[in-house]
Amino acid sequence: MSHRNARTTYLGRKLIVERHRDGWPKAHIASAMGVSRKCVSTWVTRYETEGEAGLHDRSSRPHTMPTRTATTVETRIVELRMRERRGPDWLAAELGVPARTVSRVLRRHQVPYLADCDPLTGEVIRSSKTTAVRYERQRPGELVHMDVKKLGRIPDGGGWRARGREHAERDYSTKVGFDYVHSLVDDHSRLAYSEVLPDEKGATCAGFLSRAIDYFAGHGITRIERLMTDNAWAYRWSLRAVCAEHGIRQKFIKPHCPWQNGKVERLNRTLQTEWAYRQVFTTNAERTAALAPWIEYYNTRRRHGALGGLPPISRLSPT
Repeated sequence: MSHRNARTTYLGRKLIVERHRDGWPKAHIASAMGVSRKCVSTWVTRYETEGEAGLHDRSSRPHTMPTRTATTVETRIVELRMRERRGPDWLAAELGVPARTVSRVLRRHQVPYLADCDPLTGEVIRSSKTTAVRYERQRPGELVHMDVKKLGRIPDGGGWRARGREHAERDYSTKVGFDYVHSLVDDHSRLAYSEVLPDEKGATCAGFLSRAIDYFAGHGITRIERLMTDNAWAYRWSLRAVCAEHGIRQKFIKPHCPWQNGKVERLNRTLQTEWAYRQVFTTNAERTAALAPWIEYYNTRRRHGALGGLPPISRLSPT
């Protein structure tokens, strides 16, 4: 199998064979290609035996693995784990095999971790932290994601990021409070809209959604079909009127599974690293004022990995 330090690829091996058929001595081919004569002989012989198919990469996995754990032992490990619901250390002592071997066998057979299982029944009770099916909607507005990110407010004069930890003396009798960054993201284009608001109450969320719908309409997404959120009370009850007015169907993620709303969760992380904490702000108002320009940059100029290095605006029709 080829690797990053390999001298030859399929085309290089084919060139070796072509030069050999043209009458080049193997030593001259090796010198010109920067490989050994044995390497040249190997590919020439393989071509003579298997044809062009023999020049392709092969798996580096050995044909036999004499030291691999026997199938009967693996079966006993899995059966004892399912019956007793014990960890690798206990299973290793019972079966007389190393604990590390037990762990590898359990992973090979995709046996769930004990921490994810009910201690009485052995059934998996914790959701997977990975999404089994990655998806992307086919058109703008087919699905949008909505969420709120809570950020600590910046005291006047700046916090520890501005003055340094050694100089940041905090008066704990004065409550700084939090800002609530509400965000809406289009699943297909990744067009985003965010606002800093004082709370995450129902009326606030509903007002934000109305303004976000207008923002999306101004960028060519005139129809939003579905809205995905978590199960917060404000989302379940306070958005009904807005969704009904615009013909939007609400969808809710599975409880305690925020990764199902991953596109807006990823935006929250980007907001933190590239807006909220990217530079030093000396006042909370200064940071709030910087959000709108950053959102405009995000939508029109910032390269997005999921879009092939293009900004979200590239997937929308000109308005």
